[in-house]
Amino acid sequence: MVAPMSREERDAGNRKVKVGFLLLVTVSPPLITLQGDPTPLQFGAASAGGFILGLLLVWYLGSLAAEFTDSSRRPR
Repeated sequence: MVAPMSREERDAGNRKVKVGFLLLVTVSPPLITLQGDPTPLQFGAASAGGFILGLLLVWYLGSLAAEFTDSSRRPR
């Protein structure tokens, strides 16, 4: 049988998912701008905007996940 995941393993996995999601969201806008021959300023703005959007999404989804796990542990 397989033992349940430890808290450290779960936290490490969650960090990897968050970093992967952040990278995906951060890289998408600059890649899209490359289709239109952007200036360096436009490319930088798309990169910064993607990074900020990624941070906001990771924070929001993390707060939703925390709310879900906190409410599921309450006894009924």
